[in-house]
Amino acid sequence: MEGGKTMPLFEELMEYIIQGEESKVRELVDQALQNEIPVNEILNDGLIHAMNTVGLKFKNCELYLPDVLWAAQAMKAGIEMIRPFFQKSEVDALAKVVIGTVEGDIHEIGKNLVAMMVEANGFDVVDLGVDVSPEKFVESVETNGAKICMMSALLTTTMPAMKKTIEALKQAGLGGKVKIMVGGAPVTKQFSVEIGADGYSPDASGAVDLAKKLLAD
Repeated sequence: MEGGKTMPLFEELMEYIIQGEESKVRELVDQALQNEIPVNEILNDGLIHAMNTVGLKFKNCELYLPDVLWAAQAMKAGIEMIRPFFQKSEVDALAKVVIGTVEGDIHEIGKNLVAMMVEANGFDVVDLGVDVSPEKFVESVETNGAKICMMSALLTTTMPAMKKTIEALKQAGLGGKVKIMVGGAPVTKQFSVEIGADGYSPDASGAVDLAKKLLAD
């Protein structure tokens, strides 16, 4: 493998993830498994560390949205290769996350980016898509036993649907069982506090950090 003699495997893995080279990522993950590198190290020190770097580069404008989407796809290819080993190793069970764009809003690029970034960082993501009703959010959180519910809105006219969804979750007795995160271009931290959300993030990489923090609380 070109560069394999001088570049540690995880550093090479990071480079291919940044380049969005899915086949190379699979090749390197397979090599790591053949070398009997622990699955938790492949996940945390290899795949998640690489995606954290991608997120930082995106935040610093060193990478653009298409680059991040390609990197996330390459990351998912690596995660799928090690997923069968999760139950056979010391890797913790992945926390379930439900995500969707709220009722009346059909914008999905930002939501998709957050979903990819969160999944690439080890979470088990259930993507409900767009125009998701409060009832559908509640049903999915209950059915999947989700620890986090993420809502996105791009229109100021659909932001009230976030409050309606939070109220529906609380009425269903899920208020203390699921952490609620909101985001989207018109959404602010002040608004998230006013509607009773547990957290707000202005971007995808921040959403990952917030999700980890909320689970640790």
